[in-house]
Amino acid sequence: MPEKRHLPLATEWAHHALAEKIRAGAWVLDATAGNGHDTLFLARQVGSTGHVFSFDVQEEALQETRQRLVDAKIQEDRFTLILKSHAHMKEALPMEVLGRIEAVVFNLGFRPGGDKRMATECSSTVAALTSIPTLLAPGGVLTVVAYPGHASGKEEAEAVSRWMSALAPERFEVQNIRAINRMQPAPELWLALRLGSG
Repeated sequence: MPEKRHLPLATEWAHHALAEKIRAGAWVLDATAGNGHDTLFLARQVGSTGHVFSFDVQEEALQETRQRLVDAKIQEDRFTLILKSHAHMKEALPMEVLGRIEAVVFNLGFRPGGDKRMATECSSTVAALTSIPTLLAPGGVLTVVAYPGHASGKEEAEAVSRWMSALAPERFEVQNIRAINRMQPAPELWLALRLGSG
């Protein structure tokens, strides 16, 4: 296998952080299903007794995600695919999972290989983030990969930065990982760990 000659990408850093925190049997959430890579990663982390909820506004994205999970032999009772904006996650999820989700993943922007006119939007992303404190369990982790390399992505990344920076330090620990010596703004990762025991 050839040696890797770069540090992890933002999405790879996110998976490293999630792998440290997600336990088998957990409830987890992919806020932006896309092509299903994060949903599959989460399904593998929670194992045969866990459950993944995955949201997207594009039927094609959920079809791609379902096929990826089926191809990986993930049982259909271990995931729920929801054709809704992540802005409506709280209302769409079963009541019993609120406050008990152990990981929430956002990978913003457009779906690779999909319609580039269909991208996450600043307003819906911020609306989705505002539901996180009521969804995430104590010890749960939120990851957000943002793409500030284009105009709408820059606006969205700045909104994520403002939201994360405003989280109360007694309730959340927040980190930001980004490349700093690139000519073009690189994708960046935001992480938030919910503190406390209840």
